[in-house]
Amino acid sequence: MTGSSTQGIKTVLHPVSDLAKAKAVYAALLGVPPQTDESFYVGFEVEGQHIGLVPGGGSQGMSAPVAYWHVPDIEAKLAEVTAAGATMKEPAHDVGGGRLVATVTDLDGNVLGLLQDQ
Repeated sequence: MTGSSTQGIKTVLHPVSDLAKAKAVYAALLGVPPQTDESFYVGFEVEGQHIGLVPGGGSQGMSAPVAYWHVPDIEAKLAEVTAAGATMKEPAHDVGGGRLVATVTDLDGNVLGLLQDQ
C-alpha cells in the first residue's frame, strides 16, 4: 500500500428522529453541552472525538451511525479504497470551514466515512 494513511476515527455521526430529545440524551451521556447546536445538526466535542447528530439522516440518507476516518488527502484515499473494491456513495464535498467529507461502501454495504480538514 502506497496511499495516504489515516489519522483514525475521530468523528461519528448518528441519524436521529427527534433532534431535541437526542441532544438531551447525548449531552447526558457525554457530560458536556453541544458545541454546535443548529436545527440541521448538533455536534459535541469530547476527548478528541466529535459526535454529531443528524436529523433524519440528512441529505446523506443515513440509516445507521457512520464513523469518519480522518485522512490527510481525501482524494488519494478515495482512489485507494475504490481501487481496492469500495463503491463511491457520496463524493468528497465541502461541508463548511474547508472540511471535506465523502462516503464509500465496502463489499458488504457498510458505509465508511472519510474526512479531511484543510
